[in-house]
Amino acid sequence: LFRSVVLAGDTLFQGGVGRTDLWGGSWEHLEQSIQRELYALPDATLVIPGHGPATTIGEEAAGNPYVRR
Repeated sequence: LFRSVVLAGDTLFQGGVGRTDLWGGSWEHLEQSIQRELYALPDATLVIPGHGPATTIGEEAAGNPYVRR
């Protein structure tokens, strides 16, 4: 059994996204990156964030209050 996995680090979390208020952070760049790069992956792709529980691209694209597909 093979399942696609993305190690998202501090970019995408279950129900959240990384901070953009730190030096060099940009909400626009983060939002565009998530929509263009991560949400382009199959919905079943497992997301391993830098903190917190795992999730899937489909769950976050449909229900993440910060960035939706």
